[in-house]
Amino acid sequence: MANCYRNSLTLTREQGAGSVAFPAISTGVYGYPLGPATDIAVGEVIKFLESNVSPERVVFACFGTNAYNAYMTALSALPDQ
Repeated sequence: MANCYRNSLTLTREQGAGSVAFPAISTGVYGYPLGPATDIAVGEVIKFLESNVSPERVVFACFGTNAYNAYMTALSALPDQ
């Protein structure tokens, strides 16, 4: 799953796109647990953006309250910068 985010972000940068949006990948019918999935998503995006200036905007598309809450939990766990 981490490779999916890294590869997507790399492709976004290479194509010169200013933004990219991600749903909660694999958490639907594939059954990957939402909490760990959002931790991976947020962690990989943060790592990528630490050494890349593009994309300028990353959107986590939350389809429902559970996904929103999981992303907010993952994002709130980030250290203040």
